[in-house]
Amino acid sequence: MNTEPNSETAGKMVVFGAKQIRRDWVDEQWYFSVVDIVAALTDSDNPRDYWYRMKQREQETSGIELSTFCRQLKLTSSDGKSYQTDCVNTEAAFRIIQSIPSPKAEPFKRWLAQVGYERVQEIENPELAQQRMRELYKQKGYPADWIEKRVRTIAVRDELTSEWQQRGVKEQKDFAILTSEISKATFGVTPSDYKKLKGLKRENLRDHMTDLELIFTMLGEAATTEIARNKDAQGLLKNKLAAKAGGEVAGNARRQLEAKSGKKVVTRQNYLINKPKPSLPPLVENE
Repeated sequence: MNTEPNSETAGKMVVFGAKQIRRDWVDEQWYFSVVDIVAALTDSDNPRDYWYRMKQREQETSGIELSTFCRQLKLTSSDGKSYQTDCVNTEAAFRIIQSIPSPKAEPFKRWLAQVGYERVQEIENPELAQQRMRELYKQKGYPADWIEKRVRTIAVRDELTSEWQQRGVKEQKDFAILTSEISKATFGVTPSDYKKLKGLKRENLRDHMTDLELIFTMLGEAATTEIARNKDAQGLLKNKLAAKAGGEVAGNARRQLEAKSGKKVVTRQNYLINKPKPSLPPLVENE
């Protein structure tokens, strides 16, 4: 089932250029038709047969069953009917590309090798990761001062999640619960509601925050880290209290700024897509 509002189930996957790759949005990620990927990267007149033989060859040579990377989803075929189709997420798609013995697949294989090499470099020298991150944001059109704040928010966030892990909070769902507590206390809205306010779907919320929103995000998370350490919070419940307290530090500071400036910090502004509109009334927060 497609869970992304107003999304198209058929579309293009950028790395395959102009080739049409059927896809579906499931469990918060895209799944792509394997047969379409094969058709895009080979000269086969029968990509379904190519995919069948490719699975056999991989099983015989490496003992790996490529079908284990797949998920059956109903996609619309060229005859207008829907059929169960082998589909893969982005990670599995790249794995399958590695098994395609076609000249068309070679550029993608080389690209994957380059990405892997860069990742090893970043592990050895973390500063390289930050440099590449800055360059990516710059290419997307973000100004330098915003980029520096965004990079700093990532460092603050990493420090907080490391602290949580040391204090017995390991699951991603628990991270989400604690993050929601900080956001509610800081901004008066949960991250999911925040995304709705900005008209975002799959986009990263923090990539669409203003400078002030990033600053108060950092303050809430840095305060939470400090409180958790000083209170020696252990487990989810204790860290939930610390998260709320940390968020309240930032929330109080935000309200003071709003009282002095006469302007709300939380906005509907989507940083790159929806530029601020003078006619847009200030957001009324649920506090």
